[in-house]
Amino acid sequence: MSEGTYITSDELRVGHYICLELSWLDHPFSFNSFLIRTPEQLREVLALGLKKVRIDPARSKVASDEPAPDAATQEAPAEPEVDAVMVEKRARVERNREIRTRINACEREFLQAATICRELSKDLFSNPKKAVASANALIKQVTDSLLMDRDVMVHLMNDKVAGEEVYYHSLNVAMLAVLLGKALDLSQDVLNVVGVSALFHDIGKADVPDKILLKKEALTKAEDEFLRQHCVYGIEHGKRAGLSEPVLQVIGFHHELMDGSGYPKGLKGEAIPRLARLIGLVNAYDNLCNPVNQAAAITPHEALSLMYAKHRPRYDEQMLGKLIQMLGVYPPGTVVRLSNESFGMVLSINSARPLRPVVMVYDEQVPKEEAIIVDLDTEPEVGVAKALRPNQLPRQIFDYLSPRKRVTYYFDPNKSQGTPRP
Repeated sequence: MSEGTYITSDELRVGHYICLELSWLDHPFSFNSFLIRTPEQLREVLALGLKKVRIDPARSKVASDEPAPDAATQEAPAEPEVDAVMVEKRARVERNREIRTRINACEREFLQAATICRELSKDLFSNPKKAVASANALIKQVTDSLLMDRDVMVHLMNDKVAGEEVYYHSLNVAMLAVLLGKALDLSQDVLNVVGVSALFHDIGKADVPDKILLKKEALTKAEDEFLRQHCVYGIEHGKRAGLSEPVLQVIGFHHELMDGSGYPKGLKGEAIPRLARLIGLVNAYDNLCNPVNQAAAITPHEALSLMYAKHRPRYDEQMLGKLIQMLGVYPPGTVVRLSNESFGMVLSINSARPLRPVVMVYDEQVPKEEAIIVDLDTEPEVGVAKALRPNQLPRQIFDYLSPRKRVTYYFDPNKSQGTPRP
């Protein structure tokens, strides 16, 4: 917020946009900065006993004929009412703590899975039986946990492990593909095939030189033709490793597109194996968010918008619709402006309520390491107004929110409880 103006408490009106210069724990509101919308909110602000309050005139909406608060409004809320409000605030603080704990648990699970992916990628050529067994065990553990609950929390992961892009990509595609498969009501046996296929979908790239794989400029025609051969190379490696036919189909055809513009065979529509269509869709989404040249990356929100608005003929229509429904209009990693004009970054979405994500909110009064986390599902008066590109943020807000260079996801391993579905 800009520097603002100070007024005395008795000058406060409904419609003033205020910034409470207090610890977030010392008042009952979800945000330090907000618009006073009701007389009840005004009474709660007055109950804080502040002699003066900082306001932002540009964001205030005080009616010109707004009367001064009457004695009843000026009067502090009754003690039980104040206690009830603070009880709710303490509950909100506890929810923040739980969300942080769950995201941290997700990050530990994700890093363990990334380590397994790194090892199985090495073992695939020296000890293929071990690699396939490790992949099957990892995905079985994922699907066992995933199918415990109808609703799934999908969290944005911290991009901690520099130089692990290849393992991030295969793991990210695997997690999103299994989540999408669950949304499509695939059985656990088929989900296991989906996950293993995703982990190995790019094994043919082991035969492509790094100078092509890591090139940030546009590939030459010869380089592009070489890169496209990774699907053929992958099938050869997969056969030697003893991978099943459905997995080999994904490896060979995950770059085919519904309109026939894909490769290596230019297959069209239903001629493309269903699981190859699924992995291909998720692979395309991840490549848009996490390209080799990070300067060309687009936001998760932009990626889904582009795939739907301009590239829809390329993808299975049902699967694309389910992916958008699953990740929501504002997937984890999306920088947003909320309806109360706060800036934030989406950390998590619930697959059952994707339009009400969990958002980390910028507040200059709150230290970055203690940033406010708001579950919009519990804040009916606040919603997402629009998505932003990170470079649209003022520098201090960008540094505070720290948008990820790489967008990686993992589902909540601690939320799922109950009996797996068949």
